[in-house]
Amino acid sequence: MRDECGIIGIYSPGKKDLARSVYFGLHALQHRGQDSAGIAANLDGKIQYYKDRGLVQEVFSDEVIDRLKGDIVIGHVRYPAGETTQIVNAMPLVVYYKGGALALAQNGSLVNGRTLRDEMQGSGFIFQTNIDTEVIAALIAKNLRECTIEDAILNTLGTVEGAYALVMTAEKKLIGVRDPNGIRPLCIGKTKDSFVLASESCAFSLLGAKLIRDVAPGEMVIIEDNEIKSYKFNDKSKKAGCSFEYVYIARPDSDIDKMNVYIARSKCGKILAREAPVDADLVIAVPDSGTVAAIGYAEESGIPFGEGFIKNRYIGRTFIQPNQKMRELSVKLKLNVLVDNVKGKRLIMVDDSIVRGTTSTKIVAMLREAGAKEVHMRVASPPVIAPCYFGIDTPDKEELVAASKGADEINKMLGTDSLAYISLKGINEAIGLSESLCCACFDGKYPMELPDLTGEWDE
Repeated sequence: MRDECGIIGIYSPGKKDLARSVYFGLHALQHRGQDSAGIAANLDGKIQYYKDRGLVQEVFSDEVIDRLKGDIVIGHVRYPAGETTQIVNAMPLVVYYKGGALALAQNGSLVNGRTLRDEMQGSGFIFQTNIDTEVIAALIAKNLRECTIEDAILNTLGTVEGAYALVMTAEKKLIGVRDPNGIRPLCIGKTKDSFVLASESCAFSLLGAKLIRDVAPGEMVIIEDNEIKSYKFNDKSKKAGCSFEYVYIARPDSDIDKMNVYIARSKCGKILAREAPVDADLVIAVPDSGTVAAIGYAEESGIPFGEGFIKNRYIGRTFIQPNQKMRELSVKLKLNVLVDNVKGKRLIMVDDSIVRGTTSTKIVAMLREAGAKEVHMRVASPPVIAPCYFGIDTPDKEELVAASKGADEINKMLGTDSLAYISLKGINEAIGLSESLCCACFDGKYPMELPDLTGEWDE
């Protein structure tokens, strides 16, 4: 299943109220998933957990948080794909094996998850969910019959394929794993008396933690006895961090693989201004993910930046919605045009990406209705021409507007006066990780061999 999520784990021996710290950390990662949230607390190997549909602040009350006692605690926020929104698919997933319990939270997806599930079901395994995490958990539990938890996980990681970041807790350990290509992010932070694992470093400042480093691609870290032990399970794969993290998903105040997201987006805007200049009165952004690139475009072009929209901060991200009807409704609820700022003006509207094109069409129409004289759209990522199988819910290729239409056709469809994207070379230059960046959604070149995925994402 394609799940774009946020994960966090905190280790602080003797401190039994870590659930509240994880709760705050999940707030910092809320942008990564808004369908469900969960926390699992480990105290001396015994795990309590709570999860439900909704935003973090909706799921957890003070009473629930106070009940989750543990000095190793993990948390998860989830954006599901398709029909996998049932509460049973929320995480963390807690499983019990002979001698203990294991809690897992995952970001990303397996490309061989369906194959592994079918094989295991044929051998008598019973699954309760649709998520890849349960496949991973079942494999770990199976391997635990013959070895330690460390070896059981390492043996499992030799079987699964795909893009994933994991935080787990079992026994008296906090465990973090990043896939061999490093597609999904995971980093390590440190306070005076705690270690923190998180999808993004933006969670650290809220917790008073400092970024130590990123978990390396193909690395498992085990935090126990107040130290970090590192295990490399695969260091031969091509490094391929997700370019869409920098374009859209991550918060601008995060650092991923030693690159600041804000700086990368600003550079995208500046390069876009050089590659696709146009005479105009005002540069505006589609907030919030297009704002930094728009500021960069304005700085480079010398055209002033201004606000074209007021955003309702209490509405979720429109890309992170389970279906198109909800995405379209969210646009109307989320954005309102500042008429006095745009009326009679030639506008350059900067957005992070165009996926289906329907949302952009509605936004352009709103500007026209408000009296904009011209609307020139500039996109801070290349055309999205291929689906992602690694945890981002870009749709099937038939739904990707740039997969079948050129810029001129899309320009007519959107109703813009001109349309231009940053080049693939430009985005690689902006992010600065061109030798270790996955741009498959822009160029169709996947960093790993894909099995037959027909029907893999339909559930």
